[in-house]
Amino acid sequence: MTRIHLVKGREKSLQRKHPWIFDGAVKEKNAAIPAGETVVVCDHNDNPLAIGAWSPASQLRIRVWSFDPSETIDREFFRRRIAQAVKMRENLGLLDPDGGCRLIYSESDLLPGIIVDRYGEFAVLQLLSAGAEFFRDIIAQTLLELPFIKGIFERSDSPVRQKEALALRAGHLAGETLPEKIIVRENGLDFEVNPAAGQKTGFYFDLRSAREKIRQLAAGKRVLNMFSYTGGFACAAFAGGAVSVVNADSSAPALEQCQRNLELNGFTGSYRNICGDVFKLLRKFESENAKFDMVILDPPKLIPGKSAMMRGCRAYQDLARLGFKLLAPGGILCNFSCSGAMNPELFQKITADGALEAGVNAAVIARLEQAPDHPTLLSVPETFYLNGLVSILTD
Repeated sequence: MTRIHLVKGREKSLQRKHPWIFDGAVKEKNAAIPAGETVVVCDHNDNPLAIGAWSPASQLRIRVWSFDPSETIDREFFRRRIAQAVKMRENLGLLDPDGGCRLIYSESDLLPGIIVDRYGEFAVLQLLSAGAEFFRDIIAQTLLELPFIKGIFERSDSPVRQKEALALRAGHLAGETLPEKIIVRENGLDFEVNPAAGQKTGFYFDLRSAREKIRQLAAGKRVLNMFSYTGGFACAAFAGGAVSVVNADSSAPALEQCQRNLELNGFTGSYRNICGDVFKLLRKFESENAKFDMVILDPPKLIPGKSAMMRGCRAYQDLARLGFKLLAPGGILCNFSCSGAMNPELFQKITADGALEAGVNAAVIARLEQAPDHPTLLSVPETFYLNGLVSILTD
């Protein structure tokens, strides 16, 4: 394997077991090494520190596979790492045959650039880095060895691949063909999912804990569910005893699936599905002086990069303001950010500023984050990205 050397003093992150090496830390940044090939990472004195995948097109030049420089990256390596990830989900009680979960969460499972979501007997695979792409066939074959996986569909269509000079790709990969619709069960509720066409891989498994919290708080409440997607929060609210739910989303197909999910679970109570610009709809409700007992705000990523930080923070603050304005006395706001650049302290400040602009007093009664099948690796804080606050009006 080719040996790559770090600039003197740039080995500290590796010593803290952080797996990312950026181009500024690499002496041979222009080395003629094929994309995805495994290299040995050495300090400036040629002492081996780790082995990783080379990505010549990316600012993130090397992603570490192992901090043991003697380890071989081969089929057995992926078998071990995938088995470790599966065992963790088994210990979390997430391998119900009729359910689903995130089976592999990239760096958090020591498999950088690899995402796998399980929908019953099928796996949906995302490969987001040159190293993951390099071992594509081995990864797929190893997943098919799992006794509960019959087929693999690939959703390597995330724009992040373009940073690695990788083409976008989606389609059948291995094993049995993925059915057009799959029904997965979560906490006693059934959800119809289309992994081939939905956002992410078709379902937001990272909101599992948040859905359960909303279910616990929804009894007797009139709920406004904005950015509702396919109705996960709506079904949770009705399961918890909500008296009515208004769902709003800009995607008509998502709302059609929301309708099917409500019907699938036998929720025939009072609900409306509205297709449109959610920000405009919130302002319309405000102008009509509409009031709800619970408002849920789960927008898409509003801070895709550092350049969007100020604009995104203002958008999150505006959402919080509108959400608080629409609450009846004693009402509850559940607002979320899935932007990795957002930290819990900043999100609370933004939410507090929204309450101040709305002229209300509120107290946080719960903090929400990504579900346990999306663990945060202690040495890689970037694997934490989902912030949620549950706030109740106190006046």
